[in-house]
Amino acid sequence: MPIDAAKALAAEPRTGEIAWTPKDVLLYHLGIGAGLPATDPDELRYTLESRLHVLPSFATVAGAGSPGVISGLSMPGVEVDLARVLHGGQALQVHRPIPATGTATATSRIAAVYDKGKAAVLVLRTEVADAEGPLWTNDAQIFVRGEGGWGGERGPSTRLEAPAGQPDRTVERAVRADQALLYRLSGDWNPLHADPEFAKLAGFERPILHGLCTYGMTLKAVVDTLLGGDVTRVRSYATRFAGVVYPGETLRIRMWRQEQEQEQEQETAVRVAVSAVDRDDAPVLADTIVQHT
Repeated sequence: MPIDAAKALAAEPRTGEIAWTPKDVLLYHLGIGAGLPATDPDELRYTLESRLHVLPSFATVAGAGSPGVISGLSMPGVEVDLARVLHGGQALQVHRPIPATGTATATSRIAAVYDKGKAAVLVLRTEVADAEGPLWTNDAQIFVRGEGGWGGERGPSTRLEAPAGQPDRTVERAVRADQALLYRLSGDWNPLHADPEFAKLAGFERPILHGLCTYGMTLKAVVDTLLGGDVTRVRSYATRFAGVVYPGETLRIRMWRQEQEQEQEQETAVRVAVSAVDRDDAPVLADTIVQHT
């Protein structure tokens, strides 16, 4: 069997050093559409080094995007065909604000392997810490078609009940025609997002936008719209990738405020649904939740 769950779970974690500078943060912010209008004070928080705030989703590319989903496919016990692999979801927990300049240690391991019957799901967990302690934890859900059915644990359902009522806010964000070309400079060089011929071989009419670019665009919209532009209020952010986005399309981002009682403090959440306006609101991100203070 290409996936040996016991071997994957028992493997030693992989540890490596990562580093980033304000230039990396600025490039990431531009890649997710920051800077429009260019002189807007709210946008300058993302695009000017003298007042730079780091959007937490930068954690998905810090250190040039490595370790990432692809590295999970080279873990012990995992031998799969890349053509069968989908990035199924992403969950980020932020332990404290991310500095604009940093050097840290990233430790990655397969935290779970689930048998979904016709597919397997690997959870690649990356924990990042610097000299002052933990910074963030990233969980990438890797969906591998045709690799289930061995009788393993099915795992928890990630599907959430749809938010009730009308959204509190709805915004639209245009995806520039060249956005995938810019975003890939942050570390994801998959030709699926740039090469038309490769995209056709993969079954798409043209290159598609990186799912993590949509992920970043969505978090920025939530922070700017409901959190007063304060990136430090984000505690966690999780989503399921439900569909593709083509550069040049427009995203419709719907947001619902929710209250949640925690043991020690009042923590609130925003439920989010993202769709492609140009394709009759085809789902793009689903089961999306941003928890914040």
